[in-house]
Amino acid sequence: MPPITARTKETADETRERIARTADELFRRMGYAKTAVADIAAELGMSPANVYRFFPSKNAIVEAICTRCLVEMENEIRVISAKPLTARERIFELFRAILIYHRDNFISERRLHDMVLVAIESNWDAILAHKLRIAAGIEALLAEGIEEGAFVPHDAAAASQIMLGAMVRFCHPILIAESIDEDLESQLQAALAFILRSVEVQRTPL
Repeated sequence: MPPITARTKETADETRERIARTADELFRRMGYAKTAVADIAAELGMSPANVYRFFPSKNAIVEAICTRCLVEMENEIRVISAKPLTARERIFELFRAILIYHRDNFISERRLHDMVLVAIESNWDAILAHKLRIAAGIEALLAEGIEEGAFVPHDAAAASQIMLGAMVRFCHPILIAESIDEDLESQLQAALAFILRSVEVQRTPL
């Protein structure tokens, strides 16, 4: 058998990921505004010029972090969508998961607030694509609810967009941060129950 040799050289993607993760840790520890590319480079034991080889700016690093967070959230939503629950129950779980993700991140890492603002401004295309994928997931659940007989027939695509717009207070990280001391989970439950009532089949009591 040929001898086993250890691979010591990182690929470009691995280096980019290491830079992004180190930057994320520093943003959480020091705050976005107080963290310079030089600080990130020093933490990694490399020169700022080397960091700039992989990311043209600090905002570009934020975009990479933001993209990873969006992927994490979408993976969680896919897990919820596959649960053996009714469509209605999964819609509630989906919105609750989004709220908890943003709420808990803000509570534990308030220093990331500035980074979130930058991410929203500089990574809008990725965030818009993320919103479209979330809307598609809600549309699929509404369609399932129609098939189950729980929802009346309706345009699930249009309804998903309306629902996302009406529930933005519980999905947007900035709006969640502004109401962080309120009982947002209870408010979400009440708001979503009210919205879903417009498409739910009303059962006539026997």
